[in-house]
Amino acid sequence: MTKKIVAGLLLSTALMSTGALAQDVTLTIESWRNDDLSIWQDQIIPAFEAANPGIKVQFTPSAPAEYNAVLNSKLDAGTAGDLITCRPFDASLALYDGGKLADLSDLAAMVNFSDVAKSAWQTDDGAHTFCVPMASVIHGFIYNKNAFAELGIEVPTTEAEFFAALDKIKEDGTYIPMAMGTNDQWEAATMGYNNIGPNYWKGEDGRLALIKGEASLTDEAWVAPYRQLAKWGAYLGDGYEAQTYPDSQNLFTLGRAAIYPAGSWEISGFNAQADFEMGAFNPPVANAGDECYISDHTDIAIGLNAASPNAEAARTFLNWVGSAEFASLYANALPGFFSLNSAPVAMQDPLAQEIVSWRDKCHSTIRSTYQILSRGTPNLETETWNASVNVIKGTETPEAAGARLQEGLASWYEPQK
Repeated sequence: MTKKIVAGLLLSTALMSTGALAQDVTLTIESWRNDDLSIWQDQIIPAFEAANPGIKVQFTPSAPAEYNAVLNSKLDAGTAGDLITCRPFDASLALYDGGKLADLSDLAAMVNFSDVAKSAWQTDDGAHTFCVPMASVIHGFIYNKNAFAELGIEVPTTEAEFFAALDKIKEDGTYIPMAMGTNDQWEAATMGYNNIGPNYWKGEDGRLALIKGEASLTDEAWVAPYRQLAKWGAYLGDGYEAQTYPDSQNLFTLGRAAIYPAGSWEISGFNAQADFEMGAFNPPVANAGDECYISDHTDIAIGLNAASPNAEAARTFLNWVGSAEFASLYANALPGFFSLNSAPVAMQDPLAQEIVSWRDKCHSTIRSTYQILSRGTPNLETETWNASVNVIKGTETPEAAGARLQEGLASWYEPQK
């Protein structure tokens, strides 16, 4: 061995021992949440990097409407990031089944999540989990506290109290009782049927019974929510049939409507737009003392690109996402996107805290149509949209809506045949 080679080896060893040759690993996150870019850059990523020197993280979101197509294209081309933000249920399951997402069942942080929290990112049999749950959104009603105070209305806890409040608001005439339109259809199902429905079908018990074929959409528990929706049309204001989702948001934040059937994702926007104090109440139960149920819908998670060359560093990041530290950081940076971690999170936003507190008194469930039941044609999710609209407008009876949806589901879903 020549002196030149020996000297080169000694120099190389010295450089390695001092870390001069060591390079930071850079992880890239794919996401559709482009509104969250500054939150990731200013709050979340700095907290992780401070505790994990040697791992850098880049958040590179796509436009929400384009995310699925862009992500699939990148995954097929081998250019996707290391970490993949996961939509709930079938879209992410298809990625896992296609070998694009890694199995994370053995990730240490998975013990911090319940079976319900993980259900949106698991195989149908629950044997494999492929994304770390990040947040859910909760449904209920947001209301104008000033309007309630002016009219002497107490927060309703039963359906009778709910409709008495709506009648009082309507009779007074100062406010539209509820701000919701039917033009865009999805609100009628998401903030209508699947908001109030869990109290009737008893949350997870009813949802799982439908999947197993032990319950039918013609059962009273599934028709009864339509009966309540059939009463809503009288309280939605003139022209609600042509009212869009942004129209409804504006009516409420401008102070023209007293109640807004809501998803918790509205909190940040409403805080910025409304100049009155807001409160929230969970869907009223049929009778005083009944157990309550809320739609606490699994919404967003994050997984590992199965082809990532930085899997070890990515798993370090995913374990951190599954930590109590991340849960508190994320939930408070985005009020209304509630942690799915079993560790309790103190919310700084009062409206967010009010809504998440329902978990302590009500049973949580997810939207009835999202797991398994919307894989065929006709699609039960979109059919529930138009059935909810029809019932509110009075063009279809609750019984006819249930029968039509049951017939469609039974036409392709074996357990319902």
